[in-house]
Amino acid sequence: MKAIILMFDSLNRHMLEQYRDTIVEAPNFARLAEKVVTFDNFYAGSMPCMPARREMHTGRYNFLHRSWGPLEPFDDSMPQILKEHGIHTHLASDHPHYWEDGGATYHTRYSTWEFFRGQEGDPWKGVVASDARDTPLGQQMVHQDRVNRSYMPTESEHSQTRTVDAGLHFVETNAATDDWMVQIELFDPHEPFFTHQHYKDLYPHEYDGPEFDWPGYQKVTQPEAQVEHARREYAALVIMCDRSLGRVLDAMDEQGLWDDTMLIVNTDHGFLLGEHGWWAKSVQPWFNELVHLPMFLWDPRSGAADIRRGDLAQTIDIAPTLLRYFGIEPTPDMQGTDLGVAPSDASAGTTRPALFGIYGGHVNITDGRYVYMRSASAPENGPLEEFTLMPTHMRSRFSPAELQDWIPAEPFTFTKGLRTIRVEAQGGWMNSWQHGSVLFDLEADPEQLDPLQDDEVELRMTKMLVEAMRSNEAPRSQFERLGLPAEGEVSPEHLLVRRHAGRVQDMAVPMPRLEDLPAAGLLTGPLLDLAGTTRGRAALEAEASSVMATEAVSVPPGMSLYDLAAHGAISVDQLRRVGEALVSA
Repeated sequence: MKAIILMFDSLNRHMLEQYRDTIVEAPNFARLAEKVVTFDNFYAGSMPCMPARREMHTGRYNFLHRSWGPLEPFDDSMPQILKEHGIHTHLASDHPHYWEDGGATYHTRYSTWEFFRGQEGDPWKGVVASDARDTPLGQQMVHQDRVNRSYMPTESEHSQTRTVDAGLHFVETNAATDDWMVQIELFDPHEPFFTHQHYKDLYPHEYDGPEFDWPGYQKVTQPEAQVEHARREYAALVIMCDRSLGRVLDAMDEQGLWDDTMLIVNTDHGFLLGEHGWWAKSVQPWFNELVHLPMFLWDPRSGAADIRRGDLAQTIDIAPTLLRYFGIEPTPDMQGTDLGVAPSDASAGTTRPALFGIYGGHVNITDGRYVYMRSASAPENGPLEEFTLMPTHMRSRFSPAELQDWIPAEPFTFTKGLRTIRVEAQGGWMNSWQHGSVLFDLEADPEQLDPLQDDEVELRMTKMLVEAMRSNEAPRSQFERLGLPAEGEVSPEHLLVRRHAGRVQDMAVPMPRLEDLPAAGLLTGPLLDLAGTTRGRAALEAEASSVMATEAVSVPPGMSLYDLAAHGAISVDQLRRVGEALVSA
């Protein structure tokens, strides 16, 4: 028995014709759907990138206990379990986060692995430029990305192509042998949307604006022509991904692998391309464009092909599915289930809800019809605690200041008797409370454009959320942060949707044009400079006091109040009121 995982990053379900009308013509995804099971209700769980991969390894949620970080010593790892049972596991990837502090324990769980450099701001080729020194991280990454692209002048040299080359080399080398799993993991179509010209030519359009294939994690502030340009840049990259998928399908055909080789085609999350007035992910609520994912499965055990499944499934199900496929029982700590059911059972459905979210953000749940997004109940977005034995962030270690007051936590059942480091964490200026708690009815409002106020439904969904959190051993601090009971009954007093409705509406207001804002020059200047003036401080304290209360305006250097509004830290109305106060002062 063999298995192939083809994993993408940030692949939008709504950009594939199997799920929705789209400008993208992806013939190999259409070809794939004819040969496999297409999941209609597959959801993300822990987000973003590395938390999702931790779920793929462990088969359990992690975002309630831990931010972005490595595999922990107590974590079960599906590739390692397979390796320990004599299944050779191989990883071919160009995903740069595996080789940062916060991802450093994942790739070494495989029997063999190889990595291809150059995606995003991967610190790959060293070309020193004075204009990139002492600049914010984002600008440094943009500079590095320009350098990286210059070393990939042709499609054959693109890191996506080289990754697929390596994965197919493994497949072709080992096609005649048994007992292996290869994970071909592509960073694309993650931003920046880097493709060569022949892919861009598939989506001709009128555009004479700036280069724009790397939207920021914020509200849309660009004109519609620029937004549409970015969508087409993304679509071009999806077509390149479709070509890579076709190469994998060709290999399965040519090597005769369909009889004994499982195929999983999946992604970790989506990417907003202007929907809901937002770019990207993480800083806004987790709308369905981000969490309702494409997922395809060919399982030789059932032989189910060209069918659709409507039951709820999630990333936590991937590890149990692969283990059971190879005749290995999932570990007791795995929360997912085996997706490899017989075709006759595929429409049976399940009552298991899908839990999803990001550390410190909304905690969300869906039953397939309703989606409930629960925000923090207070502006402090706390308390927040990290539980870890691997104290690293995405690109750094925990600082001595963070670790100075750590205390040992009592073991969770999934820590295998180990006490973890419990560290108080700061929610920062990106705050779920600012966006409010919200409820959607996907049957009546599939685009999630009209939030629902229904106390009966919210009470049922809140009870479902609390039950899921309790079964996941969510720390008491998470219940406190969300204003939910760690023990006892959930009652109408715990409901928040009606109380938060005004704030939800305020945050849905699109960003205004700069020329329509009073005191635009001051609103777009560095916030620290504005707060340092008597007039500016008075306006901020009167109209946006939360900004002044955030760790003495602890925002990145150079960030403006306009930037904070674009990132959802304050509302557009607050931004406008500060401008009016500055004008009248």
